[in-house]
Amino acid sequence: MEQIIKIFSDYAWGLPLVLLLIGGGFYLLILSRFLPFRYIGHAIQVLRGKYDNPDDPGEISHFKALTTALSSTIGMGNIAGVAAAISLGGPGAMFWMWVSAIVGMSTKFFTSSLAVMFRGKDSNGDLQGGPMYFITEGLGKSWKPLAIMFSVFGLIGALPVVNVNQLTQAVNDILLKPNGIEVGLKSNLILSLILVSLTSVIILGGLKRISNAASKLVPAMVLLYFALVLFVLISNYQVVPKYFMMIFSDAFAANNFKGEPFLGGVVGALILLGIRRGAFSNEAGIGTAPMAHGATKTAEPIREGLVAMLGPAIDTLVVCTLTALAILVTGVWQTTEDNGVSLTASAFSESMPIYGKYLLMVCVAVFSISSLFSYSYYGSKCLSFLIGADKKHYYNYIYILSIVLAVTTPFSVMLNLIDGVFALMAIPTMLSTIILAPKVLKEAKAYFKRLEA
Repeated sequence: MEQIIKIFSDYAWGLPLVLLLIGGGFYLLILSRFLPFRYIGHAIQVLRGKYDNPDDPGEISHFKALTTALSSTIGMGNIAGVAAAISLGGPGAMFWMWVSAIVGMSTKFFTSSLAVMFRGKDSNGDLQGGPMYFITEGLGKSWKPLAIMFSVFGLIGALPVVNVNQLTQAVNDILLKPNGIEVGLKSNLILSLILVSLTSVIILGGLKRISNAASKLVPAMVLLYFALVLFVLISNYQVVPKYFMMIFSDAFAANNFKGEPFLGGVVGALILLGIRRGAFSNEAGIGTAPMAHGATKTAEPIREGLVAMLGPAIDTLVVCTLTALAILVTGVWQTTEDNGVSLTASAFSESMPIYGKYLLMVCVAVFSISSLFSYSYYGSKCLSFLIGADKKHYYNYIYILSIVLAVTTPFSVMLNLIDGVFALMAIPTMLSTIILAPKVLKEAKAYFKRLEA
């Protein structure tokens, strides 16, 4: 099974998908003449609530939509995903994660603008947004197979298996093993029951409860993590410039890459690794975030696109870079065989020997648990599109069962499974976004004209 899932993931992440995801994102960037980047100041004003109108259609505020989307992206992709990228690819992998984030900011602008522009109604008659709705509403009913493809793979892509798997690894390596507690099926199942209880309370309360929890947890966890990594970097300040420069030099030399070549070379394989880990981290072009942003209370699609664009910047350019530097400056990426969250824990222990790994444990717990909330919303939305809004609550039961499965499965299997499914979700999302992009630009032109008036 492990081998089959790895082959599936590698096949899904072939050259056509990389061209669609990065090439498509770059095309959107050029087409818009770097529009999203020119309005970062305006995006921050929208996020702060300057343009909020309680009478606008939708369910949640701009801020809650961004924090709900971020609670799924700022998760284990930033701690375990970055660690996996560096342990396989070395410092250069981070450079290609940056490239995926810059291109991803443009992609998120377009996909989330479309999620509000072409909202559809579910079988209950409620307004909904997301790739499956902007495909059917924006491109027409004949494109419905593409929307169904997105929703089917979205059911698997929204399962919280990587987050739960890495949280279990963190609890085992940081809390249980050092204190002489035997780790096995029994301890894993107890942990899964605790997670199931916590998650059930929030997710069965619907989007309002999910967004309320996320809007409180996300800013706090980013600040705590930022402070901890800053401490690690200050403790090793003399080597920070060396490793920061190494991210650039190694990106084109691939001296530390340990995997299989791609397109005839190790640099090609390193680029693919960075883009894969970047997509796993910020989910730009995958189509998950537009489902959260599509629920925003706004009558202006472009505003939500600009707010969504901030996601990859916060997620990959800030949080992932901090993790990468912490792992690099402490040297643990060269001195330990650890992977995933255990590698990041080793970096924290190096600079804060007694309490570092416990503080990371707090971050990991909050990162993972907040991700659990928003992913359940994405999955139930996909099920609602496929079989009707009155049956979407069934997804929560599949979701809760998957938590138990993830606790007892190897990390590589879970990571490859979600990687592969994300690739298949990106195909309908990116194709429809590229086709509908001119309509977003037309709307943007009209919006900025109104703004200046």
